[in-house]
Amino acid sequence: PPSAGIEDIVVTATRREERLQEIPVTVTALTSGAIASAGVIDLRSLTTLVPGFSGNRTTSVILPVIRGVGSGGVSVGDEPNVATYIDGIYQPDAFSNSTELVEIERVEVLRGPQGTVFGRNATGGLINVITPEPSFSTRGRIAARYGRLRNDSSDYDVRGYFTTGLTETIAFDFAGLYRETDPYIEDLALGEDLGWIRVFDARSKLLFQPSDTVQFILTGGYTNQKSNINGSQPINDNTIGKSLPGVLLPQEAWQSSSSLEPRIDYEKVSLSLRGRIELDAFNIETATGYMHNSGVQFIDSDATNLDLGQINLPSIKAEAISQEVRLLSTGSGPLNWLVGIYAFQMKGSFDADFAVPNPAGPTTLPLIHTYLLPKTKTTSFAGFAEGTYALTDALFLTLGGRYTTEKREFIQIVNGAVVPPGWVDKRFNRATYRAALRYQFTEDANLYASYGTGFKSGVYNLLSPTNVPVNPEKIKAWEAGLKADPFRWLRTNFSVFHYDYSDLQVQARNAAGSGFVLLNAASSEIYGGEAEVTIVPGDGLNIRSAISYLHGKYTDFPGAQDFIPLARGGNMPAVTDASGNQVIRSPRFTAMMGIDWRTPLAGGEFGVSANFFHSSRVFYDAPNRFSQDPYEMVSGEISWTPGTEGLRLSLWVTNLTNAKVAQQVRPSPLGTDALYEKPRVIGVGAQYKF
Repeated sequence: PPSAGIEDIVVTATRREERLQEIPVTVTALTSGAIASAGVIDLRSLTTLVPGFSGNRTTSVILPVIRGVGSGGVSVGDEPNVATYIDGIYQPDAFSNSTELVEIERVEVLRGPQGTVFGRNATGGLINVITPEPSFSTRGRIAARYGRLRNDSSDYDVRGYFTTGLTETIAFDFAGLYRETDPYIEDLALGEDLGWIRVFDARSKLLFQPSDTVQFILTGGYTNQKSNINGSQPINDNTIGKSLPGVLLPQEAWQSSSSLEPRIDYEKVSLSLRGRIELDAFNIETATGYMHNSGVQFIDSDATNLDLGQINLPSIKAEAISQEVRLLSTGSGPLNWLVGIYAFQMKGSFDADFAVPNPAGPTTLPLIHTYLLPKTKTTSFAGFAEGTYALTDALFLTLGGRYTTEKREFIQIVNGAVVPPGWVDKRFNRATYRAALRYQFTEDANLYASYGTGFKSGVYNLLSPTNVPVNPEKIKAWEAGLKADPFRWLRTNFSVFHYDYSDLQVQARNAAGSGFVLLNAASSEIYGGEAEVTIVPGDGLNIRSAISYLHGKYTDFPGAQDFIPLARGGNMPAVTDASGNQVIRSPRFTAMMGIDWRTPLAGGEFGVSANFFHSSRVFYDAPNRFSQDPYEMVSGEISWTPGTEGLRLSLWVTNLTNAKVAQQVRPSPLGTDALYEKPRVIGVGAQYKF
């Protein structure tokens, strides 16, 4: 049968609702259906669906990278330079990126610096998560999935959503999730396996809409994550305990040897209030956000059953509040404009205990402990404006700018003593801007070119015993693209880009192993291109494909931290020149394809979906010693929707080929270890909508 045509997607990537194909920004927009059929449960899993995107995990957090731009810092106050927004509210810390995708409407991934209307820490791009708003009609769904993975472990989740009108002007909704994964990492020493995960996530909204032109939405959220997933394996037996008596060395992926049970607990409470008032000349939008995070981490840092190293964080706390007000034109006339102000404040602290071997010898007890008790405060203000002017019926010019002033305050306490002079602070000011030209040469084809800048302010490293901040990151980005729907069954989006990226903030373990260093790589050059093609050749069949080429090199990085493997085990710290090396966590080439086919059958609907992803080699350190070889990931689903209204049954699989993929590699003086992606999971699912 003929195609019904490709769905026209409306996005909010420019802070107003616009057609995806008409905005001069490179955006991948994923619907909830596409995400669910690919087995995506969190932001990290978007790696297999979004070209140029990588979502690596380090200990308990996810660090997104877009086109080679991404932070490595994980401490409180060191925010990722790929910004995450949920329903228009900025999520300021790395822990927020670990949030499960619970009852979403779509996810928009903006590639390239978003230095004007979003601005703060959107150097590499932005992840925009949109969830459903409450409805005055009653509806909902409940879904459950159950899977099995190695060692007969179970993986299951239950989730639900409900919305209804309470009065003629007030509506309510609730979304909830509970997910649990049994231990699947075989530990050779503890006598019990590691890798269990327990997640509870809940969100509720209250909509107040007294008229068609006024609405306010109050949102409350709660997340609790517990796991001991940090069990890891030394690469090539490289650990400081390699030659010691009684050491147990894992030889396979999903195998570990620990002297303590890792523990990662994380809790997040969030509140937000968003408002929109529509006037004749312009609209007023306001967004207020509050977040409180707390957590603990206990990690075996030498990755053996011998007690040779630990990283213990018994208390992690962060609290943030933000306020934004925007005025938007109503769209009449040749000029569409937006102006706004933004304010943000975040406070954070943690207790840290870095335990490393005694210099007298690895077996000499006790371990040497370094205790850190840092505190930090960040205050940021910004004003911004952007406008698009129709020069002709087909030619559109966009100009935008933002001015940010940001103050960082910090105090470090090492082994009970305050690092002089006590509280220190530094202010960072920066103007960022963007210009874009779009030519609409047919109703369904747009060509655009843009130039933009972005920055991430300097930051104090809470995981270091020093109190010297690193410099701000800065980026200059050129981009050109073509968005075209040449036929009603074909969509083709292409983009090319070039970045000058300077003062990259790169994190590594310090030479003593008792903390982390945060360095400025002087500069890097990144360029490449992406292509996304969607084909809908007939009703029920949807084919999505994308490729990404990324050339990212450090052009000047003479002081990179290096760890040289030693024959006896462990690494010798050194300083090296990483100039000319490939930028970390940035594969040269990625390709992905997704097929979704649905057809009527026996009074219901039968569906098959499959997703394939390929990545070239990924380096995890600036000297390019440690890497993940090229790999593929395959997932799929077979579904059946019988005649019963609202019921859907499925059989699904993730990591079909059981690929052994390191989601992080951690070199340090104690050795080099890796933590692997989850192995193959095969399961069943059921969903009922009402």
